[in-house]
Amino acid sequence: MKRCPECGRDYNDDSMSFCLDDGSELLFGPASMDEPATAILHSTAAPGEALTQAQIHTTEQTAIFPSGAEAEPQSSGGLSERQSLSAHRAAKSQSKRNKLIAIFGIALLLLIGGFFGYRYVSSAKQINSIAVMPFVNESGNADVEYLSDGMTETLISSLSNIPNLSVKARSTVFYYKGKETSPKKIGEELKVQAVLLGRVSQRGDDLKLSLELVNTETQDVIWSEQYNRKQSDLVSLQSEIAKTVSDKLRLKLTATEQERVTKTKTASSEAQQLYLKGRFHWNKRAAADLQKAKEYFQQAIAADPNYALAYAGLADTLALMPYYGNFRPSEYMPMAKQSAQKALELDPNLAEAHASLGQILVNYDYDFKGAEKELKRAIELDPKYSSAYQWLSEVYYYLGNSDQALSAINKALELDPLSMIINNNKGRIVEFGGKRDDAIAQFKKAIELFPDAQGLRNNLSDVYEAKGMYSEAVEQRLIQLKLLFGVSPENLKDLQLAYEKGGYKGFVQKQIDIQLDSQRSSLEKDKNAYLPAFRIAVDYARLGDKDKAFEYLNKAYDQREPQIAELKIRLPFTSLRDDPRFKELVRKVGIPE
Repeated sequence: MKRCPECGRDYNDDSMSFCLDDGSELLFGPASMDEPATAILHSTAAPGEALTQAQIHTTEQTAIFPSGAEAEPQSSGGLSERQSLSAHRAAKSQSKRNKLIAIFGIALLLLIGGFFGYRYVSSAKQINSIAVMPFVNESGNADVEYLSDGMTETLISSLSNIPNLSVKARSTVFYYKGKETSPKKIGEELKVQAVLLGRVSQRGDDLKLSLELVNTETQDVIWSEQYNRKQSDLVSLQSEIAKTVSDKLRLKLTATEQERVTKTKTASSEAQQLYLKGRFHWNKRAAADLQKAKEYFQQAIAADPNYALAYAGLADTLALMPYYGNFRPSEYMPMAKQSAQKALELDPNLAEAHASLGQILVNYDYDFKGAEKELKRAIELDPKYSSAYQWLSEVYYYLGNSDQALSAINKALELDPLSMIINNNKGRIVEFGGKRDDAIAQFKKAIELFPDAQGLRNNLSDVYEAKGMYSEAVEQRLIQLKLLFGVSPENLKDLQLAYEKGGYKGFVQKQIDIQLDSQRSSLEKDKNAYLPAFRIAVDYARLGDKDKAFEYLNKAYDQREPQIAELKIRLPFTSLRDDPRFKELVRKVGIPE
């Protein structure tokens, strides 16, 4: 029989545990109130099992350890019923207190464990997107700027080899160079989970690099480290940093993937430093800087003749020079092609070399199929190489395939959203698709980001011209010319007056006169001077002078000027497209009808 120690109610059913009236735990008790009750703590062992711990039978006065698995209730002897019930109440109260303390302790442990578990899981969360921000040059020496920029680019390139990790391209992160922008804002604008911040200083041969990996949402520092090395250790240092950063991002890499991340393109620290100097000047996109870049890449190759990446850099430089100065394409483009092919001979899986060859094939050989093949191979080798997508979009654009061009340029923008060149090309492609108002909006948006970019102004002016908005076209053209190095204030004033007196055609004619005067001056200095013809052909087309336009277009083709690949899509040539001479030139260039 069981009895409730609180209300005294008896229960004949020994399987019941709690009182139905007040919920108290039932105790084994006597059949009448004259017998004392006994509290028994039973074993949880199954019948026949040995006890794993002692069982205690509690009375008011004694604690008795049983000798067997089953123990009989023990009587309290001569104690009164009131004393017995009092003892049971005290035991019950103590039991409740013990249970509450135990429950509170368990809850506290779970709370603490859960907190630290959450912190651990949160901190261990894998990061899937990152922006390597331009490293800050703390040396106080502008000559070391190439090093901080170059280390940033190298790390971007290394981390781009990690599958399923979004790494923002160089052009985008360098938009923030010199700007005080919080990691949180960068994370919101670029949609990245982490940023890597770096500071570089150089004293003689000593190199000091401080790095911080920051969570853009919480702005907590995930990892930080300071490296003090010799300049001669630059190659191994950059490899070490790439591996450490990939580890701190909680990325699980296969042995092959880890090898790609940490792989260095040269063992020569001297060659790498020269390569970084070459890229530093190449990125400036000016004639004098391209000449310096060419020299540095050549020196890097001399320091390491097997440095495939240096050959790719040289190819990129030689291929750009005809765009940014009076460098003869028939001289520089074949050298560019040879350098790209040499890079591929040394490293057939170098994405940069395939991309370099692709843009040379389209802009000099006018080999559109060959260019498409090389650029697709570059993307296959490095799916995060934004320039390869940009150049592929240009191939489709030149061919008149607006949908494919738009798809490729959108992918380039996804990887490199703050690239001026990619944003510029997006506007041109949108316009070619027949959406001129959208193109104007795209150019204006890009100009807000890059107010000093000449190409954006030039292309926006073309769209205004096509819409008959000549005042707006002249305004943008004059701003563009102000940004061009070497355009005198007198020329700008003459152009403004020409527009006021002769309208838009007067303005265009004055542009032609200025260009022809400049070429005559060049010939006086050098009878063999290279005289670009494509830009003059564009202006004659604007005037509607077809004979002169074709004269200069054919000259541009004979000189293998790279812009001739744009023949089919340049807006000012719209008035020429029905002329048989235009169709013949398109056929010679190899652009499909």
